[in-house]
Amino acid sequence: MDSKKVSRITRRAFLAVSTTAVSFSAVAQTPNTAKVVPRKISPNEKLNVAAIGAGGKGLSDIMNCHKLGHNVVALCDVDWKRAEEAFYRLPNAKKYKDYRNMLEEMKEIDAVTVSTPDHSHAHAAYTAMKLGKHVYVQKPLTHTIAEARLLTLTAREMGVATQMGNQGHCGDGVRQLCEMIWSGVIGQVKEVHIWTHRPVWDNQGRTEPLPPEVAPEEIDWDRWLNGAPYMPYNHKLAPHDWRAWQLYGSGSLGDMACHIMDPAYWALKLYEATEFSVEVIWEKGKNDLTFPVATTIKYSFPARGNMGPVDVYWYDGHWKDESTGEEVYNRPKRPEGIPENEVLGDDNKNGSLFIGEEGMLTAGEYGGEPRLVPSSLMKDYTIPPQTIERIPDENPYYDWLRACKESKPACSNFDYSGPFTEMVQFGNLAIKTGKKLIWDNINGVVKNVSNPKEIITKEYRKGWELPC
Repeated sequence: MDSKKVSRITRRAFLAVSTTAVSFSAVAQTPNTAKVVPRKISPNEKLNVAAIGAGGKGLSDIMNCHKLGHNVVALCDVDWKRAEEAFYRLPNAKKYKDYRNMLEEMKEIDAVTVSTPDHSHAHAAYTAMKLGKHVYVQKPLTHTIAEARLLTLTAREMGVATQMGNQGHCGDGVRQLCEMIWSGVIGQVKEVHIWTHRPVWDNQGRTEPLPPEVAPEEIDWDRWLNGAPYMPYNHKLAPHDWRAWQLYGSGSLGDMACHIMDPAYWALKLYEATEFSVEVIWEKGKNDLTFPVATTIKYSFPARGNMGPVDVYWYDGHWKDESTGEEVYNRPKRPEGIPENEVLGDDNKNGSLFIGEEGMLTAGEYGGEPRLVPSSLMKDYTIPPQTIERIPDENPYYDWLRACKESKPACSNFDYSGPFTEMVQFGNLAIKTGKKLIWDNINGVVKNVSNPKEIITKEYRKGWELPC
């Protein structure tokens, strides 16, 4: 790697935003002074798209762009064995291990997909946006709260099209759910219960570091670490089980809340709350290295416009009962009046339950199949008319790529998904601190701690710093 080239790119990107204020209201009042602007693209023109992370989920992300007829010009992955299929299926794309080099050398790139582990999302997306590239970033958008706000502000400053990969937000189901809630069919919503069967990876709840191993030749371990503190390679970190580790992943909450919590965030307009609190009310396997085996978390929101106060509960995790050997799932208590054989959400895996003053409604992982419960109530129920625009084919890649060429933003652009990610990762902050925390949603600080700015960010390795 050309260290001089890498430091030049990093320094240029840093200097370009050295005056960026981490305040939504400040940015809204500040004119765009960026020296780099996105290339103007006509509606019928093909975009030049590149992948940062080309294996696993990255493969499906970039192939969806290819299927929509756009030019995939470059593929970047620190693990070339994991990216083999992408290299095979897109043989004309240039191959890289460092996205900084790729972005510096290939000026023709218009847009990038970012499909890396959570801890490197922000640096990759930020670097790309500062060079005028549109970005599609997998969920959770970022690893920390401060990173989420930084990406939101940077996207506004640079005028780029953005999208977070919570694909359910493009679905018809979540839109119908919002229309049902807004019609008043269940009255004021007082509680929401949201659950997932995750984790489905190893090491969640592990309290000891992993033994060091020699990294395979095909993996550039230093680049995989990105801005995270150094830890020796172990196959239980990469390529998959990094989600369990606080240094690299975001646990079950970070993995799934951007999907399952989205219907509540949208339908109940939680983004309008000026502040809210979060606390862990139960957990199993708490430690300082990995996320717990299971958690129950309570978010409390005050009234918002014509919507009253609401408590949103999150449940994750499963384990084997030591006495029976049976699998136990952390789930909300089934409300009275709902038959035992009636499925809530998507059965025992993922779902949500909205409890209103006049009824209840449940939906699946992406807000799919929204329905009143007990299900017998649906027999004579008339679905309200559509008031929210539907996305063609419910396709998040189409929605984003269209936004790259038009002024209309994608539906889960960073103005929406940035604050949403802040809320999700605020739950993880409560897990890590063990405290009930209060979030100032306007100024982006924790109100009831002595270090309100420091607590929402993290330290970065030299050469990988971010201005947040």
